Amino acid sequence: MPKDQNSYILETIKAYGKSLMGFIRKQVKSEADAEDILQDVWYQFSNVINAQPIEQTSAWLYRVAKNKILDKHKKHGESLLEDLYKVEHDEDSTDLISMLMIEAGTPETEYLRNLFWEQLAIALDELPEEQKQVFIWQELEDQSFEEISERTGVKFNTLVSRKRYAVVHLRKRLKQLYTEIVEY
Repeated sequence: MPKDQNSYILETIKAYGKSLMGFIRKQVKSEADAEDILQDVWYQFSNVINAQPIEQTSAWLYRVAKNKILDKHKKHGESLLEDLYKVEHDEDSTDLISMLMIEAGTPETEYLRNLFWEQLAIALDELPEEQKQVFIWQELEDQSFEEISERTGVKFNTLVSRKRYAVVHLRKRLKQLYTEIVEY
């Protein structure tokens, strides 16, 4: 690799490394996944920069990162119910899923649990039937995408895509409820 290309790669990593990592981290489940994706982006960048110049480096990096994130979601079928309420964990944060799923039946937890399931049902009813059904089968009935695909004849990637749209809708739709519960 010529010296000027090497310095260009290092400058690019310095300029975009932190913001790109933040972008990736917000969209994957773990720090390790984010680091793996970032490493893949830098690897692809170093290979492409050797072959051809990139006109808009920032746009190219974020597009590659987004594609790598989507590939990971498709490959692993990620978009779990738990992802609806991702929380930045610190000492004072509330883990909503744990709070809703605990066995203890205090009046407060029962109320919150019932409110959550009621709002989830309403939000699910707003979805197209295909998206709603895939979400229910996968998350609530614990069926794998492979099982659903075999039973329905719908391609695996189509099912993953439908579920992803459902999760995005549910996140947006239930965000207010989440905020109210956590601040309660």
